[in-house]
Amino acid sequence: MTPSQKFLSKLGLKDPVPQEEKEVKEAPENSRRSFFKKSTLGGLALGSSVMFSPIEDVIAQSTQKVSRFSSPSDLKITDMRYCVIQNVGRTPIIRIDTNQGIHGLGEVRDGADERYALMLKSRILGQNPCNVEMLFKTLKQFGGHARQGGGVCAVEMALWDLCGKAYNVPAWQLLGGRYRDKVRMYADTPEAPTFDEFKARVKHRLETQGMTWLKMDISIGEVKDVPGALINKNFWGANLGQWNGGYMDYANTKHPFTAIQITEKGLDGMAKIINDVREVVGYEIPLSSDHYGHFDLNNAIRWGKKVEPFRLAWLEDMVPWEYTDQYKTMSDALETPVLTGEDIYCLNGFRPLIDAHAVDIVHPDLATSGGLLETKRIGDYAEEKGVAMAMHFAGSPVSFMANVHCAAATQNFLALEHHSLDSAWWETLVKTTDGRKLFEKGFANVPLNAPGLGIELVDDEVKKHLHPTEKRYFEPTPEWNEKRAHDRLWS
Repeated sequence: MTPSQKFLSKLGLKDPVPQEEKEVKEAPENSRRSFFKKSTLGGLALGSSVMFSPIEDVIAQSTQKVSRFSSPSDLKITDMRYCVIQNVGRTPIIRIDTNQGIHGLGEVRDGADERYALMLKSRILGQNPCNVEMLFKTLKQFGGHARQGGGVCAVEMALWDLCGKAYNVPAWQLLGGRYRDKVRMYADTPEAPTFDEFKARVKHRLETQGMTWLKMDISIGEVKDVPGALINKNFWGANLGQWNGGYMDYANTKHPFTAIQITEKGLDGMAKIINDVREVVGYEIPLSSDHYGHFDLNNAIRWGKKVEPFRLAWLEDMVPWEYTDQYKTMSDALETPVLTGEDIYCLNGFRPLIDAHAVDIVHPDLATSGGLLETKRIGDYAEEKGVAMAMHFAGSPVSFMANVHCAAATQNFLALEHHSLDSAWWETLVKTTDGRKLFEKGFANVPLNAPGLGIELVDDEVKKHLHPTEKRYFEPTPEWNEKRAHDRLWS
């Protein structure tokens, strides 16, 4: 076998001209020259710009017209590439390439690092992407709760996209079939400087955008400047922001350890805000709530009882998700459904909450919870215990469509978050491969025939929204090819 044949063999490609048909025996050549020569003999016309491109780009260009459904059993992963868009802070999108000219798209969770996914490349190179469950079990150990699950989940999304394209079926079909053709969405109530403008924006949400479920943030920060509303707030500083700060600052101090209490005056002030929103949206629309601030279980129960008259759809993340006993106490004490889960990794992380019926609704973020199949498993397990499932989401259309397929295939699903309704460019990042709209009038359209996730990136549009600190666009990543560790977890 010549060096060129060995090179093509590694990629799962066959020499287009049999050795016996060649008039002149080839001299040993480097793989680039050999590939060019065989591509020309095989009828592939490569332009001059491609001739001097990285070999990975040459492979992608030369195999782009290969039948998408030719031979799934011979499919092999040849590369993983990425870009980072400026969406919800930063959102990395990965692309897994193969030897048959098809690729799969996945997304590392918003606010996470693309390197969570790139470090997994060496574990999947040369593998058949259709062996999704086996590859997931190989990679699962490298994920974790919150953003640390982002890499494993991104790869899992891309594998299902590839598998669906290889077999020419939608991802939901590979998960066992669908329960629904449309997926209900929920969105945040819009912010506004005045109450009149707020009412106008809510009207736009409901009537123009067609939303049938809303969620609002209601924090102790709303009453921090009201004298006598909070106890011990000054110790933590005036901001009470939940997202930034040092290790021992308020943002990184778990709820039971802040010693912040809410007075009746503070509870009344927060409750008035919910009352005002209810007066605008009415009682036909489910209204969920989130982001209350960092205070302990006792104050959480007091707050939950204060807002029971407003019949909220759920109280979200009242305390950190790992406090199963506290969630059980809270759930037993309150009439309003209690929910958590956006930072939990895999089914085993959800089991204690579900088994104890400590929550009424689980709330996985598919880009943390393990991807499409693992999230469906979470929903199925919850269903057996009488627990419903809503889905947290804040990312690009790539992860959005992964959620749509999972939601379509999960019976006890309630609603999927949409965090970018007010972004004029969000939808332009992709095109659907069956020509449908991503969503309309408060519901996402489930692709009934489009293979995989049912979308492709619109390169020119994505390039307009690359993160200012990372301008690379799906360039080769050979520095991540080499595996340098023994991964087995047992001896």
